[in-house]
Amino acid sequence: MGGSVQASAKPRARRGRRRGRNRAMMAEINITPFVDVMLVLLIIFMVAAPLMTVGIDIQMPETAANPLPTIEEEPLTLSITNDGRVAIMTTEVPRDELVTRLQGIMTERTDDKIFLRADGRVPYEEVAQIMGALNAAGLNNIGLVTETGGPALDGTSQ
Repeated sequence: MGGSVQASAKPRARRGRRRGRNRAMMAEINITPFVDVMLVLLIIFMVAAPLMTVGIDIQMPETAANPLPTIEEEPLTLSITNDGRVAIMTTEVPRDELVTRLQGIMTERTDDKIFLRADGRVPYEEVAQIMGALNAAGLNNIGLVTETGGPALDGTSQ
């Protein structure tokens, strides 16, 4: 019962890659983490964008005016509500402190533009008084904010 071991005449075929020292570097870029981060940022901005509006609830009058071009700095807004309250951005301010607070804010800003948002039901006299106070305080670059789509002077609406 003797057995013999014979050497194979053919060398074995290699299966798969060799592991270890001779392994080649991968030259592919994995963009999956980049796509994941971009999708998360997209969702965050989609949720946050509607929240970036000024939070004072007023009904602005509609006019035929075109929107102003965008600016780099967040616009400073002054709002007048239907019941006569005045707010800088979302902070309500007493009328006697309005000018001094605005002057303090404007010293820290690069843009001298201020947007005046007034409820359409506010009497014109109150809006004119606020604009006069702003002008007397040196705030001359005042923009009135309205809703688009109102009637034009020629009787048409846009």
